[in-house]
Amino acid sequence: MTTKISTLAAGALLLSSQAFAANPLFTDQYRTADPAALVHNGTVYLYTGHDEAKDNKTFFHMNDWLVFSSTDMVHWQSHGPKLSVKDFKWAKSDAWASQAIERNGKFYWYVAVRHDDSHPGFAIGVAVGDSPIGPFKDAIGHALITNDMTTDTPNDWDDIDPSVFIDDDGQAYLFWGNTKPRYVKLKANMVEMDGPIHALDLPHFTEALWINKHKDTYYLSYATGFPEKIAYATSKSVTGPWHYQGILNEVAGNSPTNHQAIIDFKGKSYFIYHNGAAQPDGGEFRRSVAIDRLYYNPDGTMKRVVMTSEGITTPAK
Repeated sequence: MTTKISTLAAGALLLSSQAFAANPLFTDQYRTADPAALVHNGTVYLYTGHDEAKDNKTFFHMNDWLVFSSTDMVHWQSHGPKLSVKDFKWAKSDAWASQAIERNGKFYWYVAVRHDDSHPGFAIGVAVGDSPIGPFKDAIGHALITNDMTTDTPNDWDDIDPSVFIDDDGQAYLFWGNTKPRYVKLKANMVEMDGPIHALDLPHFTEALWINKHKDTYYLSYATGFPEKIAYATSKSVTGPWHYQGILNEVAGNSPTNHQAIIDFKGKSYFIYHNGAAQPDGGEFRRSVAIDRLYYNPDGTMKRVVMTSEGITTPAK
């Protein structure tokens, strides 16, 4: 893949990929993973993890989160790292999956990160900013979810992969989990839980919850098995019951993990994910984000996503 980079104002970069090879999106300059996307005022903001492992032999090495933006899904502007583990004084390592959302002119960025020894294990924090690209700061000075709140699993990484959603009535929800899927209502301030944590009944759940609504149907997609495929369920209510619909996306090339974001933008639907296909040194711990089209059937179910090397070649208008 040949990538042209030109410097823009304020140190941003414009990444314009040749149309014949658009996936993965960013190969030479960044290692990106665990994508989440926010559509705001005609622009898609892409929030990703940052794989910095020196090779694919040991484990993930992730210290911060990156932000990109696009007005057409083909040409992407890089805004660089906009949040890091160090921005949460209570955290000590592992900038894992995240998602951002807007409410009342504020942008709330929910992240999974390893807590310090006062609350051992992974936790979910929330940062806040006045724009989709920040600057962001810790919104509450402590974790929103800690491992001692969820004691029904033997591992300490069950509180990861936050997905946040605001329903049509204004009620906000936080979904998350590894091995055990969960959700909780959020107060209008977006930084406090509003009631108890609820368990979800999803078959063969691994991690990577993502919730979206298309027309009058709610969709809850997630990673299943290992190596991971993406499955999904549907409901007429954000709180379920959820009806399993099957596999949406197969194992991503050269990566046993998969992590998806699903958005509607300018009349089209998109499936954003990561794989390890970037050459020469992509792989399990050096992943890169890719995008392909997503299509809905007339009955509201989703068609199987076809992963392509070409990716998105026609600009959204």
